[in-house]
Amino acid sequence: MPEAAPIKPSDYIPLDPRVRKDPYPYYEALRREAPVHQIVPSLPFYALSRYDDVVFALHNPQIFSSTAFRVITQQVGPTGALGGNQAALRGHRVFGTPTLISVDPPDHAPMRQIVNRGFTPRRIRDLEPRIREITSQYLDKALAGGRMDLIADFAIPIPVTVIAELLGVEPARRDEFKHWSDAIAFGLSGVSGEYSAEDVRRAADEMAEFFDRIADERRRNPQDDLISLIVAAEEGDVLSTDEVMSFAVLLLIAGNETTTNLIGSAMKTLLQNPDALARVQADPSLIPAMLEETLRYESPIQGVPRLVMQDVEIAGSAIQKDSRVMVLMASANRDERRFPDPNRFDIDRNAKDHIGFGHGIHFCLGAALARLEGRVAFEALLSRAKDFELLTEDILPHDSLLIRGPKELEIAFRAS
Repeated sequence: MPEAAPIKPSDYIPLDPRVRKDPYPYYEALRREAPVHQIVPSLPFYALSRYDDVVFALHNPQIFSSTAFRVITQQVGPTGALGGNQAALRGHRVFGTPTLISVDPPDHAPMRQIVNRGFTPRRIRDLEPRIREITSQYLDKALAGGRMDLIADFAIPIPVTVIAELLGVEPARRDEFKHWSDAIAFGLSGVSGEYSAEDVRRAADEMAEFFDRIADERRRNPQDDLISLIVAAEEGDVLSTDEVMSFAVLLLIAGNETTTNLIGSAMKTLLQNPDALARVQADPSLIPAMLEETLRYESPIQGVPRLVMQDVEIAGSAIQKDSRVMVLMASANRDERRFPDPNRFDIDRNAKDHIGFGHGIHFCLGAALARLEGRVAFEALLSRAKDFELLTEDILPHDSLLIRGPKELEIAFRAS
């Protein structure tokens, strides 16, 4: 059988299922030959793939604006190459209002300061006992059968339940929350047709109606939750009513998708690297380092869009004002210039420079919470089960160009 032709930068077609299944060889070709790559030859839409260039873009919002998030959901433009539902929420108030991930300085700092109050180090530390209870609750159900879909039975319900409780809404609506989150996140960034434009808009309608009602209840009867905190800010003329709703929607989506995919990708990678699994199981103090290496090796967020605000030169290539760029954090995390032997999963690696949670002013607000949930989840799982076996023959990723993690992960095990 003849050898496969080497991958070229022109082979990086984000909508291609082969790229979505394993994007890393394509990222490597970009870093090697086209660090500024015009994704579609006829469109001003580029990919940045090298670590230093990605960090530069994330640190310079005056050049690479986060308002691209609003552009993507409010109009069809060059980033229409990302999928057919791009403009499903055109004119919709869910993303029509500026929110944390879609604003630049000077508007960003006051908005970030409001929500930071709900994610102080002390608040996060105080959540650990409750996260352990939630984790045990879902693990108890799975252990009895000796097998589970780690994603559906463990990696999804833990962060969804945690963020629901933080927001102050009933955990009984967990499945509904998850449906809304998936319909919007994967409906906008996926290409398989699993979610139609109508599905995306219906989910946004239902979320907006729900959080409007909860916000109104908290105005009349404040609680110790994030919705009450945001509403209190609104009453101080800091946020508009639509901004309150947009914050709640963002926290729900970001608060579960990243952690679910961190847990799922970590377990998948450990099962594919049994020596690392054995070491982590024998020494739970390695769990935090394993999670950091997972964030580098299988970044839950593959990239973020940016709008170019002025002509700029990157890696010797000119990018014109009003172009769009996809800032590929996952490629940066495999850049051999920063991480030696980057395609090797190494829990002894010092991965502190990874940008799996972003970088700069938009560093993930919930990073500490995601790390805590991941650590608690693996401390519980690896202490209460052993002899893990991967039952999924073909591990399919989520249908998304931006979010990465296994869609299903069937495993078998024995209770310890």
